[in-house]
Amino acid sequence: MAEQSQPAAADRRTVLRTTALGVAVAGVGVTAAACSSSNSTAQGSTAQTAAGGSSSTVASSKVPVDGGYIDTTNNVVVTQPSAGEYKAFTAICTHQGCTVSSVQNNVIQCPCHGSQFSAKDGSVITGPATSPLASKTVTVAGSTITYGA
Repeated sequence: MAEQSQPAAADRRTVLRTTALGVAVAGVGVTAAACSSSNSTAQGSTAQTAAGGSSSTVASSKVPVDGGYIDTTNNVVVTQPSAGEYKAFTAICTHQGCTVSSVQNNVIQCPCHGSQFSAKDGSVITGPATSPLASKTVTVAGSTITYGA
């Protein structure tokens, strides 16, 4: 009688390695998709400028007087300190790099350690931050605010 060869049964270690490899490959795909760049935000759009920087837009109706609009995609906060006056700053706190969370009563608030910045000029109102928020360029055409690097 001839012997039949049986395939070797996979041991637990082989199954775990194969599963871990599959999960790792899937994770790389998800991470790569999350890191891909997009040229639009939920409320506005982003375009490349001739100088190589980028600019984005937001409707003026999204930026209340004494308040602001935080573009978390481009890390910019646009404020309206007084009616028709628009300013833009980096939305990254100068203390430890957190993204600012709100703008109310002309105060830009960092949620991590309580730093507060002026919506008028980005200066520090309350620490622990000691440096102001960097300003960004702003232009207004009708009801569209364009801001950038």
